Amino acid sequence: MAVTATAAAWAVTAGGLAASPAAAAPTTTTAQTPAPGDTCTAADLGTRHPYIKTTEVSPTITHFKGWYVTEGTTGTQTVTTTTQTTISVSVGLNGNVEGGFAVETLGKVGASLGLNVKVDYTSTSTESNAVTWNFNQPGYYGAYKGTKKVTGTYASLNCNRVQQGGGSWALKWIEGPDGGNFTTYTTLEEGAVRCQDKVPAGSIMAKAQTLLDCGSAAAKAEHPAGAVAPTAKQKRDRLVQRPALTSGTSAEQPKATGRSARAALDCQAGVYKIAVPGKPLSWGAPLLAADGVRLRPSTIFSAHLDNWRLCNVTERNGVLEASLWNWGNGGCATIAEPNAATERAVVQTVTCAEDDLQRFYIYRDVPGSSKIGVQNKYTGSMMGHDRYADGEFIRQYSSGRQDGTGTYTLIGV
Repeated sequence: MAVTATAAAWAVTAGGLAASPAAAAPTTTTAQTPAPGDTCTAADLGTRHPYIKTTEVSPTITHFKGWYVTEGTTGTQTVTTTTQTTISVSVGLNGNVEGGFAVETLGKVGASLGLNVKVDYTSTSTESNAVTWNFNQPGYYGAYKGTKKVTGTYASLNCNRVQQGGGSWALKWIEGPDGGNFTTYTTLEEGAVRCQDKVPAGSIMAKAQTLLDCGSAAAKAEHPAGAVAPTAKQKRDRLVQRPALTSGTSAEQPKATGRSARAALDCQAGVYKIAVPGKPLSWGAPLLAADGVRLRPSTIFSAHLDNWRLCNVTERNGVLEASLWNWGNGGCATIAEPNAATERAVVQTVTCAEDDLQRFYIYRDVPGSSKIGVQNKYTGSMMGHDRYADGEFIRQYSSGRQDGTGTYTLIGV
């Protein structure tokens, strides 16, 4: 039995979405990076921006070697150091920095702190660990490489409707439900420091001086020129300062669970098309499991593959969370687990399960408009399409589609 769209407005239960004759917001995009509470437009419903919540900067020694210089051995020497701490750049879900959202996050971090931080995936372990230094006085030295490690937390700014004090509605940038942690670092600094040197407190050089263990017997004993075996304290410090590589997984984004058991979905009665505003193409689920959700026209042959229900719906701070169940193939929309960290990964349908990869946040225009933005709960990415064309895949984009092609309409059928 075919069902065709008969209304341009949509209605859902009192839990969230209700139509009224109000006009939709204009569809121009925000010109500059937003702040919480700024005004947004309907075109921004399918986009997001990072919002830096906390930052911490700490001097960190990445490579170190104790080195003894005697009379007659002063001058330029190359010291091969030992890896002390490895810092890998990461943002949110994955250890890599892929997609516009991660790069924008690190760019905001650097701008807010006035530091030149790494904004692409890299690691201090890939840097050369040889330090070349002119030792012009005899003594016990620590040859080092170090950096400023920058860590913190971020949130996602999303466009959503907000009720004003007088009862009217407006679109505002709000802090979305997703967020996470980031780690990056500044350019590596190298040098050598002695126990008796006066160095600025809190500097990378001061951090290296603490590793020298200046009160130890190794520091005071006479040595031939060359490397000094690490003291017991230096070995302990090295173990403490060499944590496991950061995975980048957000504490607010739990691991996806298994898909073996079908979830018992509590679906709302309404059936919807997720359509391109003002145009006939809408999300169409695939018949074949290996295929993805594509833009398709609605015809008598659509076999309900263009019809979706909202299931297990919850609401927090005006943002809906739901599973998207397809009437035609009985599956739930998802991002495949192997592709979760991939920019432009295709939306697919699979057997419904209790899985955050199958859960989506829905951001809404003011009442009276059916425009929405859709975001995957686990990956944090917004849904959109590259171009308007029959058969074009629906994909995830870390920052959304800034040209407005991530804004859809939820049309009751």
